Amino acid sequence: MHDHATPKHHDHAAHAHDHHHGHAHAPRSERHLLWAFVLTTITLVVEAVGGWISGSLALLADAAHMFVDAAALLFAWLGARFARRPADARRSFGYARLEVLVGYTNALTQVFLVAWILFEAVTRFLAPAPILSGTMLVVAIAGLVVNLVVLRVLGGHDHDDVNTAGARLHVLGDLLGSLGAVVAALLVRWLDWLWADPLISVFVALLILNAAMRLLRRCAHILLEGVPDGVEVERVSAIVEGEAEGVRDIHHVHIWQLSGGQRIATLHACLREGVAPDHAIRSIQQVLRLHFGIAHATVQVEDLTCAQADCGHAAGR
Repeated sequence: MHDHATPKHHDHAAHAHDHHHGHAHAPRSERHLLWAFVLTTITLVVEAVGGWISGSLALLADAAHMFVDAAALLFAWLGARFARRPADARRSFGYARLEVLVGYTNALTQVFLVAWILFEAVTRFLAPAPILSGTMLVVAIAGLVVNLVVLRVLGGHDHDDVNTAGARLHVLGDLLGSLGAVVAALLVRWLDWLWADPLISVFVALLILNAAMRLLRRCAHILLEGVPDGVEVERVSAIVEGEAEGVRDIHHVHIWQLSGGQRIATLHACLREGVAPDHAIRSIQQVLRLHFGIAHATVQVEDLTCAQADCGHAAGR
């Protein structure tokens, strides 16, 4: 982290940047993603063969789901590696937002996959096909166990980045698909309910769609540089004005996210008479980190009037 102030001769403004990046968990996350990819790839082959032999839509749908997931996990692993690359002349913020692009793509693939499952389910409802329930049950249980292991490997903490969250979403969908296949296999085997196979596939598809849409909205919000969840711009201004030393007024506040866990802010600050700009800037940055988890803050210090005509517009005051 570093703080610095640079005078601006024409509008008597000063700018300071506060950097605080934490990627210590990245290598561990990468290993987990790689292990998840290997296990998922093995399981999808088993489920595809088992679904083909048994004639189960639930198994075939889950195998297709896992095929997409294997690719998603591979891209998530690549995304995690590239996200740690340092900034360069063309990408001054580095590659951290790559994880958001990967998460967005993962969610989109889930939506298309759900459409395919629903189409196949309707076909099965109209023309039920015989199912080898014994084979289906064994393969579904094996898939369920492996998916539980993979989900455990990836973890389940809310503070994970959207890259890992996207991968976990795919694995959770696999888990639900395997669980649904187990239930369908039991219903077909015990009650001869052939329609249970496509019915449970539809139910699982809808659960996957709900989770995919949540991730899609989250990633789209970040890509559109929306204000992070739980942050109110007016409250940020009020708290900084109340707690930062030597600050008279805060305006033109903009807050967004570079990736799932990195918040960025820019703002203009008018200081009280006689206050040293460097001291006020450091105080502002400390308040932003403490109350809002903002790791990168750019502060423009002004004397009396705002240097920009649109200071009172958009996200700021």
